[in-house]
Amino acid sequence: MTRRDIDAETTARDPAPALDLEAQLCFAVYRAGHAFNRLYRSALAELGLTYPQYLVMLALREHDALPMKALCEQLMLDSGTLTPVLKRLEAAGLVRRERSREDERQVGLRLTSAGAALRVRAACVPDGMARAVALSPGETGRLIDDLTRLRRALLAAAGAGG
Repeated sequence: MTRRDIDAETTARDPAPALDLEAQLCFAVYRAGHAFNRLYRSALAELGLTYPQYLVMLALREHDALPMKALCEQLMLDSGTLTPVLKRLEAAGLVRRERSREDERQVGLRLTSAGAALRVRAACVPDGMARAVALSPGETGRLIDDLTRLRRALLAAAGAGG
């Protein structure tokens, strides 16, 4: 009998261990997220960015211009959550929002020259995070793949796409 068989048998008789907080995948992901936020908070303070603002800046760095709807989908945020983040970035002179001439309902986003310049200062952030997590590039890639599969499975189970 393997350890897994013994654990399964024990859980069948007494489901309580399966309910232990430390045994919950969701709790492990939650705690890891909090630890990331704490680490990013200190790293991004020097840049004057919050973590959500940093994610917006990364997404806009990859594209010359990005429709608001596409950014919402990429970051998995609704426009009501993203709009205040964009307003603060715009007030800081890092992002410009432009209404489409063809469709006034569409808002395009792009980095300003100051936002593009911030990219140079922010280049050290990923390296600092990589050192902090102490994973090899291969381990990091596998973890990203595993988390992407997890996210897709969770969205599928919830009946959502993405």
